[in-house]
Amino acid sequence: MADIVERVAKALLERKLRLVAAESCTGGLVAAELTAIPGSSEWFEGAFVTYRESAKIRMLGVDAATLERYSAVSEPVAKEMSVGALRNSDADVSVAITGIAGPGGGDVITPVGTVWFAWALREPDLKCIQASEHSLEGTRDEVRVQAVEIALQGVLSALD
Repeated sequence: MADIVERVAKALLERKLRLVAAESCTGGLVAAELTAIPGSSEWFEGAFVTYRESAKIRMLGVDAATLERYSAVSEPVAKEMSVGALRNSDADVSVAITGIAGPGGGDVITPVGTVWFAWALREPDLKCIQASEHSLEGTRDEVRVQAVEIALQGVLSALD
């Protein structure tokens, strides 16, 4: 994990950009990994840990109707989280993660291990540039760690 964090840090520093995270099922693990290295305040703005739907609405501006129509673990919610994180911060790049880490909470439509990701950029026009769904396997901890790695790899892709 340290390797990808270093690569994210370097890419953000070279471009003079700051990253913000909007986390749900990872519960702040993205922020923990990013702040584990000294000097991260130069390129990491912070994180919104919005585990409950009410927090997604209040802190990120996710539309309650979007949550009701699509559920918290969906592409539209991930996209709104990524844009909301930028709107509510001074960052230039965002990553959003929403999913079901398990061991319970899943169903036939959205099984345990389903995780949605979205990445947004402030410039040239504040918008979500990519979203993707992943079906992750393993224990709760393994799903969360995999989600952090996917999120950070997506940040690198967004900066290319």
